[in-house]
Amino acid sequence: MSRAALLTGDGTVAPLKRETFRDRVAERLRHAIIDGQFAPGATVTEQQLAAEFGVSRGPLREAMGLLVEEGLLVSVPYTATRVVSLSPGDVCEIYSLRIALERLAFEQIWPRRTPAFAATLKARHEALLAALGGRDGYEAALAEVRLHGAVYEHCGHRLLLETWNRIAPRLHLYLAVHQKAHGRSGPLDDAHRAYVDLASGDHLDLMLAEIDHHMSRGLQRLRDYVAGVAGSPGC
Repeated sequence: MSRAALLTGDGTVAPLKRETFRDRVAERLRHAIIDGQFAPGATVTEQQLAAEFGVSRGPLREAMGLLVEEGLLVSVPYTATRVVSLSPGDVCEIYSLRIALERLAFEQIWPRRTPAFAATLKARHEALLAALGGRDGYEAALAEVRLHGAVYEHCGHRLLLETWNRIAPRLHLYLAVHQKAHGRSGPLDDAHRAYVDLASGDHLDLMLAEIDHHMSRGLQRLRDYVAGVAGSPGC
């Protein structure tokens, strides 16, 4: 991926990702899927999406391929491309994986937490609270993903970060669905306060317990909601 350099106010050079037309098309399609404009399991075609988005099929094909990699679209060779389906089993898998990964990330970072990590958590928590004020489920879920992503970015475990990056787009979808299951556009204002406070505290055991509690909260309602959408039994 090409990058351009940007001078910051203190004279240092920060990387700036150059967005391609494919990326912009992918973001529009990602937004439509996570926002529920396309039903889970719905078939989508290049012709249909090109007409709907007003774009040519070349960059659209590339964008669809990117979303297949992210797990938001499923391509069945010689058959069709579909929006990923939701099932209670998928919910159980991604949330159990989240808990295991985040516990490991905090175990890795705990002895070497830095002021930069604390500042990132604080800034992203404030960004999440600001997103909640906008009543936009897509942006609120994205801000929540970014908040939880901070520990992976700072823990110094490259493979763990790569794993997080692979599941983050699908987690974005599930967090948006999670809030719909609770009849709201985002988490409650105080839902992450204990998480952020404990992450800068002195007790790893309390942080790990909060991860278990935080990620299990409301899980049964989400499973029931997804079971109703998918017409399948819970896990």
